[in-house]
Amino acid sequence: MKKYILDLTVRSVERVHERYVLIKLSQTDALPPMNPGQFVEVRVDGSSSTFLRRPISINFVDKEKNELWLLVATVGEGTKTLAKLKASDTLNCVLPLGNGFTIPSVGGTVSASSISPLLVGGGVGVAPLLYLGKVLKAQGIEPTFLLGARSAKDLLMLSEFEKYGRVLVTTEDGSMGEKGFVTNHSVLQKESFNMIQVCGPTPMMKAVARYAREKDIACEVSLENLMACGLGACLCCVEKVRVDGDTSTAEATNVCVCKDGPVFNIKKLLWQN
Repeated sequence: MKKYILDLTVRSVERVHERYVLIKLSQTDALPPMNPGQFVEVRVDGSSSTFLRRPISINFVDKEKNELWLLVATVGEGTKTLAKLKASDTLNCVLPLGNGFTIPSVGGTVSASSISPLLVGGGVGVAPLLYLGKVLKAQGIEPTFLLGARSAKDLLMLSEFEKYGRVLVTTEDGSMGEKGFVTNHSVLQKESFNMIQVCGPTPMMKAVARYAREKDIACEVSLENLMACGLGACLCCVEKVRVDGDTSTAEATNVCVCKDGPVFNIKKLLWQN
């Protein structure tokens, strides 16, 4: 997919949580095609200590409004600088980068009703699942979102997710939804899914992937390795993966998460053993 370096105009910056902001971007021309699970590298202007671009997941693409949404966790000097952007400011972005989630093909012998995806997210890892849900819904596929957080106040953008599918939640303190982690939710015992797609903290993704393997369910995870260039040149996001799939004797090789991922089928990941 062709990559672009664009000066995008900030339409709004909304504080959706004490630690997160939602930045909506646009331009005069139509935004280029982007897939769920891909990301952008943004240049941070105005920070004396931020020299590298910051990778941010594509949260949502509103084609009608010609908007790109970025959900940003303000954890360091760079992202805190991004949170200070104002409407009409310019944000330089390289996009779209990486490979996204698999979108099932519907047609012929495959009906939309035969596909039952579970989209699992935790923390800022919920970000790419919103656009994924929209694209699945446009295919006639009804996704179920399973979103986890520490408490009710830490759940993000629930009303947006509800536009595209059923939303189930877990909170560690039990203040909303079922108490515990996403892998503790009763839906995993009560219902069957034939596709699971996950993004969030690594321990959470490993736990969901373990469940998927036990149930023999196709599963993809979006890795969050540290990235710098976003193009596979700096080699700081390398992950060792299997070449030939899910066997203990399969040959392993190193890949760049930013270029060959960030989304991987769990059968290729060594940490599943």
